[in-house]
Amino acid sequence: MATSEARASALRRDELLADRAMVGTVLCRALARRTDEWLQRIFSAEVADSEGIAMVAVGGYGRAELCPYSDIDLLLLHRDRPDIGEIAPRLWYPIWDEGLKLGHSVRTPRETRDLAKTDLDTATSLLDARHIAGDAELTADLTADNDNQWRRSARRWLPLLAQRVAERHRRCGEVAFKLEPDLKQGRGGLRDLHALRWVEAAVFEMDDADSRRLWSDYEVILAARAELHRTADRPGDQLLLQEQDGVAAALNYGDADELMGAIASSARSIAWRSDEIWAWLRESEMPPEWRRRLRRRQSRNNTELDAGVVVQEGRVVLADDADATNPCAALRLARAAAAHELRMDRTSLGRLNKHMAPMPDRWPDEARKLFVDLLMTGTEAPPVIEALDQMDLFVRILPEWAPNRSRPQRNAYHQFTVDRHLCEAAALAADLVDRVDRPDLLVLGALLHDIGKGYPGDHTEVGMELVAEIAHRMGYPPTDVDVLVAMVEHHLLLPDVATRRDLEDPDTIAEVSRKARTVQTLRLLGALTEADSVATGPSAWSKWKASLVRELVARCAHVMEGGDIDEITSRFPTPEHRQMMEAGERLVLGEGDTLVVIAPDQHGMFSRVAGALALSGLRVLLAAAHSEYGMALERFQVESTLGLEIDWPQVTAYVEQALAGRLAIEARLAERISTYEVVPDLAPKPVIAPKITVDNESSSTATIIELAAQARMGLLSRVTSAMSQLGLDILSAKVQDLGGDVVHAYYVRDHDGQKVTDDHHMQEINLALQHAIDSCNA
Repeated sequence: MATSEARASALRRDELLADRAMVGTVLCRALARRTDEWLQRIFSAEVADSEGIAMVAVGGYGRAELCPYSDIDLLLLHRDRPDIGEIAPRLWYPIWDEGLKLGHSVRTPRETRDLAKTDLDTATSLLDARHIAGDAELTADLTADNDNQWRRSARRWLPLLAQRVAERHRRCGEVAFKLEPDLKQGRGGLRDLHALRWVEAAVFEMDDADSRRLWSDYEVILAARAELHRTADRPGDQLLLQEQDGVAAALNYGDADELMGAIASSARSIAWRSDEIWAWLRESEMPPEWRRRLRRRQSRNNTELDAGVVVQEGRVVLADDADATNPCAALRLARAAAAHELRMDRTSLGRLNKHMAPMPDRWPDEARKLFVDLLMTGTEAPPVIEALDQMDLFVRILPEWAPNRSRPQRNAYHQFTVDRHLCEAAALAADLVDRVDRPDLLVLGALLHDIGKGYPGDHTEVGMELVAEIAHRMGYPPTDVDVLVAMVEHHLLLPDVATRRDLEDPDTIAEVSRKARTVQTLRLLGALTEADSVATGPSAWSKWKASLVRELVARCAHVMEGGDIDEITSRFPTPEHRQMMEAGERLVLGEGDTLVVIAPDQHGMFSRVAGALALSGLRVLLAAAHSEYGMALERFQVESTLGLEIDWPQVTAYVEQALAGRLAIEARLAERISTYEVVPDLAPKPVIAPKITVDNESSSTATIIELAAQARMGLLSRVTSAMSQLGLDILSAKVQDLGGDVVHAYYVRDHDGQKVTDDHHMQEINLALQHAIDSCNA
């Protein structure tokens, strides 16, 4: 075939990509096979004499893991061919002409072997080498030599490979828990499986059961990556939010949540098995420093840690005479592993997987104690629970756990799947037990507070029923069951009230005290709130939120223990502020995180100050307002949107301009929004549905207007401007940050100083507020 004919022989990938029934491994192998055939035709046309020259696929192409936009990685291997400089370009140009990304090299076998001795990437790429065209014996000799060299060099290469794996995990995060995971490089992604294959080529053969499970998990991740390439029509490994729905539909998942749940489950399985194999290597195989560490652990061999549980070779092992049918044996093994910071023996876990019975309807007292003790180990508990769960043991202990396994929470607020979030919350709660008088209820309540999320219906209501049943089964008395149910029922009470309600309002303190019922439950809820929030994600907990929750708990405890409610409320305005207002003195003062403004009362003053703060790059967390003597007092607690130190002289100058009517707030906000704001279509899934609610019951002195919306620059300014135009007097405002969303809560009165009760007025307020929200999203 002539050169022109070879190049005219099209690759014809489009017909494969158009077949939507072809997905995952099937699609990748079909693309690889079609590419093989095309390259073979090109090679035959361009190389008249193939003796001593071979085209070899390496890397991902060598594995036949060819996604639609994968690189074509080729090695042109030759035995000192003098015409290689002429041949190589004739092979490469048709590939480039096809628009494919080519990774290419031209080397002799000796050059290749020498490079593989010093370059890890070359050594591993050759482990996946596959003959495409030309001298097959040349390829076979090279791959055999490289395989032998890899095994001989394992002690040198595998520690470096382990280091690279750890660095990659730190850099790319976990596939299972990232909102937009890196399917190839992330922990639990495709590259972890490649690394395991390279380890297997060096030192051991994987267990058949593990191999089958990993292959199944590999297929899930690979199918998602291949479909990402096809649906996005571009190369890439990161599954972005806006692409998840399309990938889910193409792979016949019910929705993106189902897709991400499947990816999370497979990634967790890959990550856990990968960790097990690397741990085994560290403990048994490689360099002297690893062996010294192993000997230190082996000095404790056969030490009994609990009934039927011993240490062997640095692992916690179920003794031969232990009853593997008894769930308490699994809990003893788990508690010992967490308490002594050791891994559980895989053979022991397999034995329990095969023989262990479900936990009985009524738990033995020992089982409850073991379970609580495991949770009390804190940060050591989640990896142990993960190991039990990977071996299908945890659901035999706690069947209600099953629907929450790998259940995604696909928004910017939550960083973990439901089950991992619950484990992390319990681990964090274990560090807070000194704040409560029932540590067991705290860690158990933390583990179970969101267990209803895996079930249809309101997750709190469902969770209350589940926890009542679980606690009863565990043998807790009715009074303790009631406390655990209350913890589930009110696990959002303190954060919601602290960040959305006026803590100066006696009605707020009275309502929270009524719901908590006892100081014991109140303090349990306080500790649970912190553990839950920190486990949720960075935007769910802050110094500001922590201070509000502590203040709310302290005020409620004061009242519940018989204190006077007037002693802890009505702290605003201060006597000093009242004196200044009576004297008609002006003040614009910024200190720390607080701005105080005292000025002659004017229409829209609150909105103007809020706009000036937004233009200064500040986020309002809390605001309060008061007016008398013809003067207005406003106090704003703020933080920098960029985490910078606040430049108060510049901020107060902006505020002064705004109060004087010399700052084009709306125009400047519109300009900033168009320049800096996130495109709404690319924003994370909302944590809560956008809505406006009115509450005339919770406060005896004001109407509470609450709105949930996407976080947008200038939202507070525009909303309060709309309120001012409709004659509302703003007493206080709070902003709760939920990642990409916010909840604003305003205490307002009408121009007569009364609650808003007129239906027509309320309809107009709703219309104006919705317009203000929409204008920020335009």
